[in-house]
Amino acid sequence: MPLNDLEIRKAAAGEKIVKMSDGGGLQLWVTPDGAKRWRMAYRFDGKQKTLAIGVYPEIGLKDARDARDKARRLLKEGADPSVAKKIQKSARALAIADTFEAIAADLMDKKRREGRADRTLNKVEWLLSLAKPSIGARPIAEISAPEILAALRRVEARGRQETARRLRATIGEVFRYAVATGRAQGDPTGALKGALAVPVVKHRAAIVEPKAFGALLRAIAGYDGAPETRIALELLALTFVRPGELRAAEWTEFDLDAAVWSIPAEKMKMRRPHRVPLAPRAVVLLRELRELTGAGRYLFPSARSADRCMSENTINAALRRLGFTQDEMSGHGFRAAASSMLNESGDWHADAIERQLAHVDNDSVRRAYARADFWEERIEMMAWWAERCGKMRSATILPLPTRNSRGE
Repeated sequence: MPLNDLEIRKAAAGEKIVKMSDGGGLQLWVTPDGAKRWRMAYRFDGKQKTLAIGVYPEIGLKDARDARDKARRLLKEGADPSVAKKIQKSARALAIADTFEAIAADLMDKKRREGRADRTLNKVEWLLSLAKPSIGARPIAEISAPEILAALRRVEARGRQETARRLRATIGEVFRYAVATGRAQGDPTGALKGALAVPVVKHRAAIVEPKAFGALLRAIAGYDGAPETRIALELLALTFVRPGELRAAEWTEFDLDAAVWSIPAEKMKMRRPHRVPLAPRAVVLLRELRELTGAGRYLFPSARSADRCMSENTINAALRRLGFTQDEMSGHGFRAAASSMLNESGDWHADAIERQLAHVDNDSVRRAYARADFWEERIEMMAWWAERCGKMRSATILPLPTRNSRGE
Protein backbone atom coordinates (compact mmCIF):
# COMPACT_ATOMS: atom_id res chain seq x y z
CA MET A 1 0.00 0.00 0.00
CA PRO A 2 1.30 3.49 -0.82
CA LEU A 3 2.15 5.68 2.13
CA ASN A 4 0.32 8.84 3.13
CA ASP A 5 1.43 11.86 5.12
CA LEU A 6 -0.53 10.88 8.22
CA GLU A 7 1.16 7.49 8.39
CA ILE A 8 4.55 9.06 7.95
CA ARG A 9 4.00 11.65 10.69
CA LYS A 10 2.75 8.98 13.12
CA ALA A 11 5.51 6.47 12.37
CA ALA A 12 7.30 5.73 15.63
CA ALA A 13 10.87 4.60 16.21
CA GLY A 14 11.62 1.11 17.45
CA GLU A 15 14.65 -0.75 18.70
CA LYS A 16 15.60 -1.53 15.10
CA ILE A 17 15.14 0.29 11.80
CA VAL A 18 11.49 0.24 10.72
CA LYS A 19 11.10 0.12 6.92
CA MET A 20 7.85 1.40 5.43
CA SER A 21 7.30 0.75 1.72
CA ASP A 22 5.62 3.15 -0.71
CA GLY A 23 6.05 0.99 -3.80
CA GLY A 24 8.44 1.03 -6.72
CA GLY A 25 11.35 0.48 -4.36
CA LEU A 26 10.74 3.68 -2.34
CA GLN A 27 11.00 3.15 1.42
CA LEU A 28 10.87 5.32 4.52
CA TRP A 29 13.39 4.13 7.13
CA VAL A 30 12.57 5.11 10.71
CA THR A 31 15.75 4.72 12.75
CA PRO A 32 15.95 4.13 16.52
CA ASP A 33 16.97 7.76 17.05
CA GLY A 34 13.62 8.87 15.54
CA ALA A 35 15.03 10.12 12.20
CA LYS A 36 13.01 9.33 9.07
CA ARG A 37 15.06 8.79 5.93
CA TRP A 38 13.97 8.09 2.38
CA ARG A 39 15.69 5.22 0.62
CA MET A 40 15.15 3.46 -2.68
CA ALA A 41 15.99 -0.21 -3.11
CA TYR A 42 16.96 -1.33 -6.62
CA ARG A 43 19.09 -3.82 -8.51
CA PHE A 44 21.85 -2.87 -10.92
CA ASP A 45 24.11 -5.32 -12.75
CA GLY A 46 22.58 -8.10 -10.68
CA LYS A 47 23.48 -6.43 -7.36
CA GLN A 48 21.08 -5.17 -4.71
CA LYS A 49 21.74 -1.49 -4.03
CA THR A 50 20.23 1.38 -2.05
CA LEU A 51 19.88 5.04 -3.09
CA ALA A 52 19.75 7.66 -0.33
CA ILE A 53 17.14 10.28 -1.25
CA GLY A 54 16.94 12.51 1.81
CA VAL A 55 15.46 13.10 5.25
CA TYR A 56 11.79 13.66 6.06
CA PRO A 57 10.26 16.28 6.46
CA GLU A 58 12.89 18.27 4.45
CA ILE A 59 12.06 15.88 1.62
CA GLY A 60 8.29 15.36 1.56
CA LEU A 61 6.39 12.41 0.16
CA LYS A 62 5.85 13.99 -3.25
CA ASP A 63 9.52 14.97 -3.65
CA ALA A 64 10.61 11.48 -2.57
CA ARG A 65 8.35 9.91 -5.21
CA ASP A 66 9.71 12.30 -7.86
CA ALA A 67 13.26 11.26 -6.93
CA ARG A 68 12.25 7.57 -7.15
CA ASP A 69 10.71 8.08 -10.60
CA LYS A 70 13.82 9.88 -11.82
CA ALA A 71 15.99 7.01 -10.54
CA ARG A 72 13.78 4.46 -12.32
CA ARG A 73 14.19 6.37 -15.58
CA LEU A 74 17.96 6.25 -15.15
CA LEU A 75 17.77 2.50 -14.60
CA LYS A 76 15.81 2.11 -17.84
CA GLU A 77 18.56 4.05 -19.61
CA GLY A 78 21.17 1.68 -18.17
CA ALA A 79 22.58 4.12 -15.62
CA ASP A 80 23.19 3.54 -11.92
CA PRO A 81 21.24 6.18 -9.92
CA SER A 82 23.79 6.12 -7.07
CA VAL A 83 26.68 6.82 -9.45
CA ALA A 84 24.67 9.55 -11.20
CA LYS A 85 24.02 11.18 -7.81
CA LYS A 86 27.73 11.13 -6.92
CA ILE A 87 28.63 12.70 -10.28
CA GLN A 88 25.98 15.37 -9.80
CA LYS A 89 27.20 16.07 -6.27
CA SER A 90 30.79 16.34 -7.46
CA ALA A 91 29.81 18.69 -10.29
CA ARG A 92 27.87 20.81 -7.82
CA ALA A 93 30.86 20.99 -5.49
CA LEU A 94 33.05 22.16 -8.37
CA ALA A 95 30.44 24.73 -9.36
CA ILE A 96 30.33 26.08 -5.82
CA ALA A 97 34.13 26.32 -5.80
CA ASP A 98 34.00 28.20 -9.12
CA THR A 99 32.11 31.18 -7.79
CA PHE A 100 32.24 34.59 -9.41
CA GLU A 101 34.37 35.86 -6.53
CA ALA A 102 36.88 32.99 -6.82
CA ILE A 103 37.31 33.45 -10.56
CA ALA A 104 37.57 37.23 -10.15
CA ALA A 105 40.39 36.61 -7.66
CA ASP A 106 42.14 34.35 -10.19
CA LEU A 107 41.82 37.08 -12.81
CA MET A 108 43.30 39.66 -10.45
CA ASP A 109 46.26 37.34 -9.77
CA LYS A 110 46.79 37.08 -13.53
CA LYS A 111 46.76 40.87 -13.86
CA ARG A 112 49.35 41.16 -11.10
CA ARG A 113 51.61 38.63 -12.83
CA GLU A 114 51.29 40.71 -16.00
CA GLY A 115 52.65 43.71 -14.11
CA ARG A 116 49.54 45.88 -14.27
CA ALA A 117 49.89 49.21 -12.50
CA ASP A 118 48.71 49.38 -8.88
CA ARG A 119 46.27 52.13 -9.79
CA THR A 120 44.69 49.94 -12.47
CA LEU A 121 44.47 46.96 -10.12
CA ASN A 122 42.86 49.08 -7.41
CA LYS A 123 40.22 50.35 -9.84
CA VAL A 124 39.33 46.84 -11.02
CA GLU A 125 39.16 45.53 -7.45
CA TRP A 126 36.92 48.44 -6.47
CA LEU A 127 34.57 47.72 -9.38
CA LEU A 128 34.46 44.01 -8.50
CA SER A 129 33.61 44.90 -4.91
CA LEU A 130 30.39 46.47 -6.20
CA ALA A 131 29.33 43.17 -7.79
CA LYS A 132 30.37 40.75 -5.04
CA PRO A 133 27.46 41.39 -2.62
CA SER A 134 25.01 40.33 -5.35
CA ILE A 135 26.78 37.62 -7.34
CA GLY A 136 30.10 37.01 -5.61
CA ALA A 137 29.08 33.77 -3.89
CA ARG A 138 27.16 32.43 -6.89
CA PRO A 139 28.63 29.66 -9.09
CA ILE A 140 29.62 31.57 -12.21
CA ALA A 141 28.07 29.01 -14.55
CA GLU A 142 24.67 29.64 -12.94
CA ILE A 143 24.67 33.45 -13.07
CA SER A 144 22.18 34.84 -15.55
CA ALA A 145 21.99 38.14 -17.42
CA PRO A 146 19.02 39.37 -15.30
CA GLU A 147 21.03 38.79 -12.11
CA ILE A 148 23.89 40.88 -13.47
CA LEU A 149 21.50 43.58 -14.64
CA ALA A 150 19.97 43.76 -11.15
CA ALA A 151 23.45 44.35 -9.68
CA LEU A 152 24.15 47.04 -12.29
CA ARG A 153 20.80 48.70 -11.67
CA ARG A 154 21.67 49.11 -7.98
CA VAL A 155 24.79 51.05 -8.95
CA GLU A 156 22.91 53.02 -11.61
CA ALA A 157 20.17 53.93 -9.11
CA ARG A 158 22.77 55.86 -7.09
CA GLY A 159 23.35 58.11 -10.09
CA ARG A 160 26.59 56.41 -11.09
CA GLN A 161 25.83 55.56 -14.70
CA GLU A 162 29.44 55.58 -15.88
CA THR A 163 30.42 53.31 -12.99
CA ALA A 164 27.61 50.91 -13.92
CA ARG A 165 28.85 50.86 -17.51
CA ARG A 166 32.41 50.09 -16.42
CA LEU A 167 31.18 47.46 -13.99
CA ARG A 168 29.39 45.65 -16.82
CA ALA A 169 32.64 45.57 -18.80
CA THR A 170 34.58 44.30 -15.77
CA ILE A 171 32.05 41.56 -15.02
CA GLY A 172 32.25 40.57 -18.69
CA GLU A 173 36.02 40.28 -18.40
CA VAL A 174 35.60 37.85 -15.48
CA PHE A 175 33.15 35.75 -17.49
CA ARG A 176 35.43 35.65 -20.54
CA TYR A 177 38.29 34.52 -18.30
CA ALA A 178 35.99 31.80 -16.89
CA VAL A 179 35.16 30.67 -20.44
CA ALA A 180 38.85 30.59 -21.36
CA THR A 181 39.63 28.45 -18.30
CA GLY A 182 36.72 26.05 -18.87
CA ARG A 183 34.53 27.21 -16.00
CA ALA A 184 31.70 28.88 -17.90
CA GLN A 185 29.98 28.44 -21.24
CA GLY A 186 29.53 32.06 -22.19
CA ASP A 187 29.47 35.74 -21.23
CA PRO A 188 25.93 36.89 -20.37
CA THR A 189 26.94 40.56 -20.23
CA GLY A 190 26.77 40.71 -24.02
CA ALA A 191 22.99 40.46 -23.75
CA LEU A 192 22.97 43.60 -21.59
CA LYS A 193 24.30 45.90 -24.28
CA GLY A 194 21.95 48.87 -24.39
CA ALA A 195 20.20 47.92 -21.14
CA LEU A 196 21.88 50.65 -19.10
CA ALA A 197 21.31 54.39 -19.35
CA VAL A 198 23.95 56.10 -21.46
CA PRO A 199 25.97 58.41 -19.18
CA VAL A 200 26.19 62.05 -20.11
CA VAL A 201 29.83 62.69 -21.01
CA LYS A 202 31.27 65.51 -18.94
CA HIS A 203 34.62 66.66 -20.22
CA ARG A 204 37.27 67.61 -17.70
CA ALA A 205 37.44 71.32 -17.08
CA ALA A 206 40.12 73.04 -19.12
CA ILE A 207 41.22 76.55 -20.00
CA VAL A 208 42.09 76.54 -23.70
CA GLU A 209 41.92 80.22 -24.66
CA PRO A 210 45.43 81.77 -24.80
CA LYS A 211 44.67 84.91 -22.77
CA ALA A 212 42.98 82.95 -19.98
CA PHE A 213 45.70 80.29 -20.08
CA GLY A 214 48.32 83.01 -19.68
CA ALA A 215 46.46 84.24 -16.59
CA LEU A 216 46.54 80.69 -15.23
CA LEU A 217 50.31 80.49 -15.79
CA ARG A 218 50.81 83.82 -14.00
CA ALA A 219 48.73 82.54 -11.09
CA ILE A 220 50.90 79.42 -10.91
CA ALA A 221 54.08 81.52 -10.93
CA GLY A 222 52.73 83.35 -7.88
CA TYR A 223 51.63 80.23 -6.01
CA ASP A 224 52.54 80.69 -2.33
CA GLY A 225 52.14 77.09 -1.22
CA ALA A 226 54.74 74.31 -1.25
CA PRO A 227 57.37 74.96 -3.96
CA GLU A 228 57.08 71.32 -5.10
CA THR A 229 53.40 71.91 -5.91
CA ARG A 230 54.18 75.07 -7.87
CA ILE A 231 56.76 73.16 -9.90
CA ALA A 232 54.33 70.29 -10.45
CA LEU A 233 51.71 72.70 -11.83
CA GLU A 234 54.16 74.32 -14.24
CA LEU A 235 55.58 70.97 -15.34
CA LEU A 236 52.03 69.81 -16.13
CA ALA A 237 51.65 72.85 -18.34
CA LEU A 238 54.99 72.27 -20.09
CA THR A 239 54.80 68.49 -20.53
CA PHE A 240 50.99 67.98 -20.57
CA VAL A 241 51.36 64.40 -19.29
CA ARG A 242 48.54 62.85 -17.28
CA PRO A 243 48.56 64.06 -13.65
CA GLY A 244 49.04 60.49 -12.39
CA GLU A 245 52.13 60.08 -14.56
CA LEU A 246 53.65 63.25 -13.12
CA ARG A 247 52.77 62.39 -9.52
CA ALA A 248 54.38 58.94 -9.81
CA ALA A 249 57.48 60.18 -11.64
CA GLU A 250 60.79 58.87 -10.24
CA TRP A 251 64.21 60.46 -10.57
CA THR A 252 65.61 57.37 -12.28
CA GLU A 253 63.33 58.07 -15.25
CA PHE A 254 65.02 61.38 -16.07
CA ASP A 255 68.13 62.20 -18.06
CA LEU A 256 68.43 65.94 -17.55
CA ASP A 257 71.59 66.20 -19.63
CA ALA A 258 69.80 64.62 -22.60
CA ALA A 259 66.57 66.46 -21.67
CA VAL A 260 64.43 63.30 -21.83
CA TRP A 261 61.89 61.80 -19.46
CA SER A 262 61.33 58.07 -20.14
CA ILE A 263 58.13 56.77 -18.56
CA PRO A 264 57.95 52.94 -18.28
CA ALA A 265 54.98 51.09 -19.77
CA GLU A 266 53.54 49.97 -16.43
CA LYS A 267 52.91 53.61 -15.47
CA MET A 268 51.16 54.51 -18.71
CA LYS A 269 47.42 54.27 -19.26
CA MET A 270 47.93 52.53 -22.61
CA ARG A 271 50.63 50.20 -21.21
CA ARG A 272 53.28 51.45 -23.64
CA PRO A 273 56.55 53.18 -22.75
CA HIS A 274 56.51 56.90 -23.43
CA ARG A 275 59.21 59.54 -23.88
CA VAL A 276 58.81 63.23 -23.13
CA PRO A 277 61.27 65.74 -24.63
CA LEU A 278 62.10 68.29 -21.96
CA ALA A 279 62.23 71.93 -23.00
CA PRO A 280 64.97 74.08 -21.41
CA ARG A 281 62.48 75.63 -18.99
CA ALA A 282 61.36 72.15 -17.87
CA VAL A 283 64.99 71.15 -17.23
CA VAL A 284 65.48 74.31 -15.13
CA LEU A 285 62.44 73.42 -13.04
CA LEU A 286 63.60 69.84 -12.58
CA ARG A 287 67.05 70.94 -11.44
CA GLU A 288 65.37 73.26 -8.95
CA LEU A 289 63.17 70.40 -7.78
CA ARG A 290 66.13 68.05 -7.42
CA GLU A 291 67.53 70.34 -4.75
CA LEU A 292 64.31 69.77 -2.81
CA THR A 293 63.48 66.09 -3.36
CA GLY A 294 66.42 64.59 -5.26
CA ALA A 295 67.54 62.49 -2.31
CA GLY A 296 64.42 60.35 -2.51
CA ARG A 297 62.71 58.11 -5.03
CA TYR A 298 59.88 60.34 -6.18
CA LEU A 299 59.99 63.81 -7.65
CA PHE A 300 56.88 64.62 -5.67
CA PRO A 301 56.87 62.55 -2.47
CA SER A 302 53.89 62.46 -0.17
CA ALA A 303 53.96 64.85 2.78
CA ARG A 304 53.31 61.82 5.01
CA SER A 305 55.83 59.34 3.64
CA ALA A 306 58.77 59.58 1.25
CA ASP A 307 57.92 56.04 0.11
CA ARG A 308 54.75 57.28 -1.57
CA CYS A 309 54.09 59.93 -4.18
CA MET A 310 51.93 62.98 -3.59
CA SER A 311 48.16 62.61 -3.33
CA GLU A 312 46.08 62.72 -6.49
CA ASN A 313 44.12 65.59 -4.91
CA THR A 314 47.14 67.87 -4.52
CA ILE A 315 47.10 69.35 -8.03
CA ASN A 316 43.38 70.09 -8.11
CA ALA A 317 43.48 71.43 -4.55
CA ALA A 318 46.25 73.83 -5.60
CA LEU A 319 44.16 75.03 -8.55
CA ARG A 320 41.25 75.69 -6.17
CA ARG A 321 43.60 77.60 -3.88
CA LEU A 322 44.57 79.75 -6.86
CA GLY A 323 40.90 80.56 -7.40
CA PHE A 324 40.07 78.24 -10.30
CA THR A 325 36.88 76.27 -9.70
CA GLN A 326 36.40 72.62 -10.65
CA ASP A 327 34.30 73.79 -13.61
CA GLU A 328 37.12 76.03 -14.86
CA MET A 329 40.32 73.98 -14.64
CA SER A 330 41.58 70.54 -13.62
CA GLY A 331 44.90 68.74 -13.67
CA HIS A 332 43.88 66.97 -16.87
CA GLY A 333 42.94 70.33 -18.36
CA PHE A 334 46.59 71.11 -19.20
CA ARG A 335 46.45 68.31 -21.78
CA ALA A 336 43.38 69.75 -23.44
CA ALA A 337 44.91 73.23 -23.47
CA ALA A 338 48.14 72.07 -25.11
CA SER A 339 46.34 69.85 -27.60
CA SER A 340 43.95 72.62 -28.58
CA MET A 341 46.58 75.31 -29.09
CA LEU A 342 49.12 73.03 -30.78
CA ASN A 343 46.51 71.85 -33.26
CA GLU A 344 45.22 75.36 -33.87
CA SER A 345 48.71 76.59 -34.68
CA GLY A 346 48.73 74.41 -37.79
CA ASP A 347 52.50 73.96 -37.50
CA TRP A 348 52.62 70.45 -36.13
CA HIS A 349 51.69 67.09 -37.55
CA ALA A 350 48.51 65.89 -35.84
CA ASP A 351 50.10 62.49 -35.24
CA ALA A 352 53.09 64.12 -33.55
CA ILE A 353 50.71 65.84 -31.13
CA GLU A 354 48.86 62.57 -30.52
CA ARG A 355 52.15 60.73 -29.88
CA GLN A 356 53.15 63.37 -27.36
CA LEU A 357 49.77 63.01 -25.66
CA ALA A 358 50.42 59.23 -25.56
CA HIS A 359 47.13 58.51 -27.27
CA VAL A 360 46.52 55.25 -29.13
CA ASP A 361 44.66 55.38 -32.44
CA ASN A 362 41.29 53.59 -32.25
CA ASP A 363 41.70 52.43 -35.85
CA SER A 364 43.73 49.20 -35.53
CA VAL A 365 44.68 49.19 -39.23
CA ARG A 366 45.87 52.77 -39.17
CA ARG A 367 47.69 52.14 -35.89
CA ALA A 368 49.54 49.20 -37.45
CA TYR A 369 50.93 51.42 -40.19
CA ALA A 370 51.44 54.67 -38.24
CA ARG A 371 54.60 53.58 -36.46
CA ALA A 372 56.49 56.86 -36.83
CA ASP A 373 57.63 58.27 -33.51
CA PHE A 374 57.97 61.88 -34.79
CA TRP A 375 60.68 62.27 -32.19
CA GLU A 376 62.63 65.11 -33.80
CA GLU A 377 59.44 67.04 -34.48
CA ARG A 378 58.28 66.45 -30.93
CA ILE A 379 61.55 67.85 -29.55
CA GLU A 380 61.04 71.01 -31.60
CA MET A 381 57.34 71.14 -30.73
CA MET A 382 57.91 70.90 -26.98
CA ALA A 383 60.51 73.67 -27.09
CA TRP A 384 58.10 75.81 -29.14
CA TRP A 385 55.30 75.12 -26.66
CA ALA A 386 57.45 76.06 -23.66
CA GLU A 387 58.44 79.30 -25.36
CA ARG A 388 54.82 80.14 -26.09
CA CYS A 389 53.84 79.32 -22.51
CA GLY A 390 56.44 81.85 -21.38
CA LYS A 391 55.03 84.51 -23.69
CA MET A 392 51.44 83.76 -22.69
CA ARG A 393 52.49 84.07 -19.07
CA SER A 394 54.01 87.50 -19.73
CA ALA A 395 51.03 88.42 -21.96
CA THR A 396 53.35 89.48 -24.80
CA ILE A 397 51.44 87.51 -27.47
CA LEU A 398 47.70 87.27 -27.81
CA PRO A 399 46.48 85.33 -29.63
CA LEU A 400 49.16 82.66 -29.85
CA PRO A 401 51.12 83.11 -33.14
CA THR A 402 52.36 80.27 -35.29
CA ARG A 403 55.84 79.69 -36.62
CA ASN A 404 54.58 80.53 -40.09
CA SER A 405 53.14 83.88 -38.96
CA ARG A 406 56.67 84.84 -37.87
CA GLY A 407 58.20 83.66 -41.15
CA GLU A 408 59.91 80.69 -39.50
